[in-house]
Amino acid sequence: MAEQHTPRSLIVTLYGAYGRETAGSLAVAELIRLLAAVGVDAPSVRSSVSRLKRRGLLVPKRTASGAAGYALSADARQLLDDGDRRIYPHARPRARDGWVLAVFSVPESERNKRHVLRSRLAGLGFGTAAPGVWIAPARLYDETRHTLERLQLAPYVDLFRGEHLGFAPTAEAVARWWDLAAIAKQHDEFLGLHEPALRAWETRAHTSSEVPPEEAYRDYLLALDSWRRLPYADPGLPAALLPPDWPGERSAEVFRRLHARLRDAGAVFVRREPGAGGTDG
Repeated sequence: MAEQHTPRSLIVTLYGAYGRETAGSLAVAELIRLLAAVGVDAPSVRSSVSRLKRRGLLVPKRTASGAAGYALSADARQLLDDGDRRIYPHARPRARDGWVLAVFSVPESERNKRHVLRSRLAGLGFGTAAPGVWIAPARLYDETRHTLERLQLAPYVDLFRGEHLGFAPTAEAVARWWDLAAIAKQHDEFLGLHEPALRAWETRAHTSSEVPPEEAYRDYLLALDSWRRLPYADPGLPAALLPPDWPGERSAEVFRRLHARLRDAGAVFVRREPGAGGTDG
C-alpha cells in the first residue's frame, strides 16, 4: 500500500516537530528546502502555505535573520500542544479512569453545525454511545473543551465525566462505540510502512554510530506524519477493554523507538545553514 502524505499535512507536521523550538518562524525558502527532502516540490509548498494562512494556522512573521517567513498562529500552537499529549509516549488510561461524555443539541435553523460537531468529535476520537451522545476516555476532556471553544461550538454541547455502569460489560460496549477492526487496520498499516525503517536503522546502529541528518529527518518526518493521525482514530482506550491481539501497543512502540533514534538527528538537518555541509546519504 502506498502511503499518502499531503504537502499541507507535512508542513503542519514539520512545524509540530521542529518549528516551536525558537521563535518558530520559518522562511519560505527553508520550507521549500525541508519539504524537498520528502519529495514535495516548491509550487506545492507555496500553495499549501497560502491555504494554511487562509485557515488561520500560519501567520506572517520574520525569521531571526530578518527574512520573510511564517509562524504558527496561537490557535495552531494550542492545537499542536494538545496533539503532543496524544502523539508522544504516554501510559494508556485505565478503565477506572472513566469517560467524558459530549451531548449536543443544535437548533434546526443551524443544522449544518450538527455535521461539524459530529465530524469534530469523531476527529477527536470519540465513539458514539447513542444518537447525540459521544464518549471518549476522560483524559481527552481538556482537548475537547479547547477544540469546541476554538470552533465556537461550545454553546451547543454539554460535557460530563462518568463511569460505565452497565448493563453490557464495558468491553462489549466499547466494541459497539468504536469500530475496533478499522482502528486495528490503521495500526497494521503503520507497522507495515514504518517497522521496516526502524529495523533498518537498528541494524545500521550495530555497524555505525553516525546517524545521517537528512536521512534521519526524512524517515522521522514521514513516520510522524503517519503516526500523528493514529492517536485520534484510536483515542487510547484502556488495554483491558481491547482484544488480546490489539496492535496498538506495538505500533506505539515502533514510533517511540523511531522518535528516540531519529528526532534529534533530524534537527541537525533542519538547523543547517543554507549551503552548508552538502547532502547526506
